[in-house]
Amino acid sequence: MTKTQQVRLARRPIGLPDADTWTVTTEELPALTPGQFLVKIDYISLDPAMRGWLDDVRSYLPPVGLGEVMRSMDIATVVASEHPGFAVGDTVSGTFGVTEYAVTDGADVQRVDLAVASGPTWLGALGMPGMTAYFGLLEVGRLRPGETVLVSAAAGAVGSVVGQLAKAKGATVIGIAGGPEKCGVLTEEFGFDAAIDYRNENVLRRIRALAPGGIDIYFDNVGGDILEAALANLRRGARIVLCGAISAYNAEKLPPGPSRYMSLLVFRASMTGFVVFDYADRYGEAVAEISRLLADGAMTAREHVVTGGVADFGDTLGMLFRGANTGKLVLAL
Repeated sequence: MTKTQQVRLARRPIGLPDADTWTVTTEELPALTPGQFLVKIDYISLDPAMRGWLDDVRSYLPPVGLGEVMRSMDIATVVASEHPGFAVGDTVSGTFGVTEYAVTDGADVQRVDLAVASGPTWLGALGMPGMTAYFGLLEVGRLRPGETVLVSAAAGAVGSVVGQLAKAKGATVIGIAGGPEKCGVLTEEFGFDAAIDYRNENVLRRIRALAPGGIDIYFDNVGGDILEAALANLRRGARIVLCGAISAYNAEKLPPGPSRYMSLLVFRASMTGFVVFDYADRYGEAVAEISRLLADGAMTAREHVVTGGVADFGDTLGMLFRGANTGKLVLAL
């Protein structure tokens, strides 16, 4: 029998999750049966989407139930196995949850090669954020060489990959981030052509100055006022890729919709939402290309790794909503 500490949803938060949102329990896992294996969690992914999973509303995934282990994507090591396809010592990725150990039958579990990249990178540029960036930009955004791409939350896990992919495909890239340090990372480390500091600059006017002819693609991770600024600066045929709206995730009432939506009509533009899971059968394609870009030095994978235990999950998640991380946020156990 294996004991494991777990984080469970105690109550649905109103606004920002706090200490009362979670409860930490210790459970005994059942003995393995044929076809199962036991994993020890090494790294837990922290993602803005987690906030949406806490609300009891209809969405692309069912909400985390009260009393359930908090959903998370993880990198883990197989420590015992009764499964013919997974051996002790294998490194795997899967949705095991915020827990120290988990028993699984291998459904939706994939091996990862640590010779290609580290565990945190497999949760970032080679994980769900990288897949989101790749298919959002290339399939939904339909990027063409020479276009101008605007990315919000550009120093985050998804935005940093979007911008670097766009540069690799021959685009001009403008990133929006909070503070001079993050804006410096965009241009100096990630190779963006320009950065806008939304905390200290007028975003609408800066977009217009940097892209006087308008933007072709806006990859939206934020919503709110920054979406409004992008709508005011479109080029004919522009595509807005709706990936997220972190500015509103903790709002206690629905924020108003975009007031400049008629720009879509004027500029014959589109605004399209997507869920990366729709491209699951093509993840290998994205992993292969992003791995090549990383190996060639044409892309940088950046992770913000916090070391702790599962009980540190709540505090670490809060970093996302304070803008305290640059790159992919990961909890290392």
